[in-house]
Amino acid sequence: MDRDSVAAPAFIDRYRARFDTTWHDDTAIDRVRFVVLDSETTGLNPATDRLITLGAVAVEGGEIRLDDAFDALIAVDQNTPAVTVHGITRDESRRGVREPEALERFLAYLADGVIVGHHIGHDIGMLDAGYERHWGFHLGNRSIDTMDLTLHLERDGAFAGHPRIRHFTLDALCELFGVVPHDRHTASGDAFMTAQVFLRLLRLAWRHDRRTLGCLAEPFPDTEER
Repeated sequence: MDRDSVAAPAFIDRYRARFDTTWHDDTAIDRVRFVVLDSETTGLNPATDRLITLGAVAVEGGEIRLDDAFDALIAVDQNTPAVTVHGITRDESRRGVREPEALERFLAYLADGVIVGHHIGHDIGMLDAGYERHWGFHLGNRSIDTMDLTLHLERDGAFAGHPRIRHFTLDALCELFGVVPHDRHTASGDAFMTAQVFLRLLRLAWRHDRRTLGCLAEPFPDTEER
């Protein structure tokens, strides 16, 4: 019997059911539960690398919800050069949970939240690879890349009077908005920093008539401006 013919675990069915009544393009952004996400991984290739930490915090009603947060350390089997970035060795990771447990817990936390992150495609790709490995499915959540949103707002004139944004790193956006970096290159620390940046972007978006989820989540065309 192949995997496609096996019934999905109950926790996946519960996750999928949330999308029966989820948000749509015309939903006002102040009604949406955004889940600001960051991960640390053993490398950049979803096919061969693994998640080490996951950190997330919700933004809802124009506020960061510290009571609605997620954090997981995931055990890995080997060290990679990425240790020099996140500082978590294989031995330290053994204090964490195995990947299937972390992914199941995260799915219950995420629900139908709109995923937000800086260069979020990497994080979603790593999560999808894990869900594919263990259960043969991918996330169905909408997502917003804070870099894309920044580029849209720059085009809208939201940064008039400021120097042209030349770099689109998380550090550059923190400097632009006066967000003090804390616990940089940890999943939870970077998620909280990104959430603070996202709040500033949300306020600018509202002033420039990007007031619905569809307007906020619009991808930015692949151009040299990236």
